[in-house]
Amino acid sequence: MSSADGAMPGRRVRLAEPVVRAANVLVLIVLWEAGARLTAGSFVIAAPSAIVAHIAENAGLLWRALLATSSAAAQGFVWGNLAGIALALVAVLVPRSERVLSTLALLVFCLPLVATGPILRVLYGPGTGPQITLAALAVYYTTFLPVLVGLRAAPRDWLDLVRSYGHGRLTLLGLVRLPASLPYLTAGLQIAAPAAFLGAMVGEFTGAERGLGVLTVRALRALDLPATWSIAVIAAGVSMLAFWAVGAIGRRLDLAPPQILLAPPVDHRRHPLGVVAAPILALLVAVALWQVLMDLFALSPFFAKRPGDVLAFVLTGPAAAEHRAVLLSAMGETLAYAVPGYLAGLALGVGLTAALTLAPRLAAVTLPVSVALRSIPIIATAPVIIWALGRGATGTIAVVAVMIFFPTLVACLHGVMRTPRSVHDVFASYDAGPFRRLVDAQLPAMLPAFFASARMAIPAAILAVTTAEWLATGRGIGALMATTASTSNYGMLWSSIALIGLAALVAHGAVAAVERAVLVRTSAEQLAR
Repeated sequence: MSSADGAMPGRRVRLAEPVVRAANVLVLIVLWEAGARLTAGSFVIAAPSAIVAHIAENAGLLWRALLATSSAAAQGFVWGNLAGIALALVAVLVPRSERVLSTLALLVFCLPLVATGPILRVLYGPGTGPQITLAALAVYYTTFLPVLVGLRAAPRDWLDLVRSYGHGRLTLLGLVRLPASLPYLTAGLQIAAPAAFLGAMVGEFTGAERGLGVLTVRALRALDLPATWSIAVIAAGVSMLAFWAVGAIGRRLDLAPPQILLAPPVDHRRHPLGVVAAPILALLVAVALWQVLMDLFALSPFFAKRPGDVLAFVLTGPAAAEHRAVLLSAMGETLAYAVPGYLAGLALGVGLTAALTLAPRLAAVTLPVSVALRSIPIIATAPVIIWALGRGATGTIAVVAVMIFFPTLVACLHGVMRTPRSVHDVFASYDAGPFRRLVDAQLPAMLPAFFASARMAIPAAILAVTTAEWLATGRGIGALMATTASTSNYGMLWSSIALIGLAALVAHGAVAAVERAVLVRTSAEQLAR
């Protein structure tokens, strides 16, 4: 057979791939149209034909709204990611600062958009300030954690080699850590792209003059199903383009995985007081910053409650017992939905990662659907999911799981790809099958990225459950914050924010404890300081 003949099968395969993908998309659209027509009276699914008709009829309005939202999202994306990268660099260059920085970053990231949106609107007034700020707040932590993991994803032998030549932290950073962090930075930026768009839309949801968020409010109030789905499809399309663009750039910049990504065992035993002291110190710093910022900008005590006001509201005031009862009841209901949704989202992300690793061809269908589900803003998906599954536990848990599974999937897929080639070669030499390789090599290599995504999922779960309660269920702490914001009960609003921050801090500590117990055996380089 000639070389030209031998090349023909490869060409045919490359030519067939776009055809297969187009056929998959066509099948999905046909199924979507059929499902919409079968459930036409349930106000759940809008048919693709109705969505196309609505977009065609309102093209000018939608285009102007898209430009407004995209502009705010892009600015927030840039500022938020720069902040996340800077925090990760400081944490690596000054290791003792990491716990405090991580805790502060978590506390700020866990501020519920349901509450921070109205507060920022009061502070900024008209304009795009809230949209840009919320977009930045929505992305900085999702970049901070993966970059921090990536900056440590270098063999300890490499670090020791550079140190043996007398080089310091900055040289280690430039020669070893930054190249190792590029794949993780790509994962963080891919997760951040849809999150920035969501943050900008939520900012518009709180009283902006224009944007897709404003149109979403109108569509939900009017129960305009085609309009709601049209906005969701547009937002998903833009977010998917950003996701694939970041991925393409990342693949061009990505270096080959290190040949050895295994570090020797190190002593990770720490005094219990040291483990507890850092979160407490970070909490004290956060409270101090809270007080200082309120006083520095001379914000009205009626609106901008100080830490002392919150303590009086829930502990020492005349109605403190009643306030605590309301807060704890609402928080208990929220946690009853958030925890199962959180675990379900993580399990779904890991399960899809394993399935795509064993059957890569499934990615052609699974990844676009996953990106689309995550890219649709939760302010549009939460009511639809609740309407479809009911206002009980099932609907709210599903909202949380949908919000969490995609970042987990992206992070875990990148983690699987970090499996050293030398490890693959060892398994190949023993003729090990794909399942054995997955269990014994690829899943252990994935663990650092998985735990990073598990920490990122804590604020995502809070955002999902509070948004679902705000827009659909009318129960839980999300509904409580929405009600108190509209009635100017700022004592209850700020107390709710503080309680959510404490709950997130406890959850983060629990995940970190499990992470440390696992990684000390599988990925010790992640724990080295």
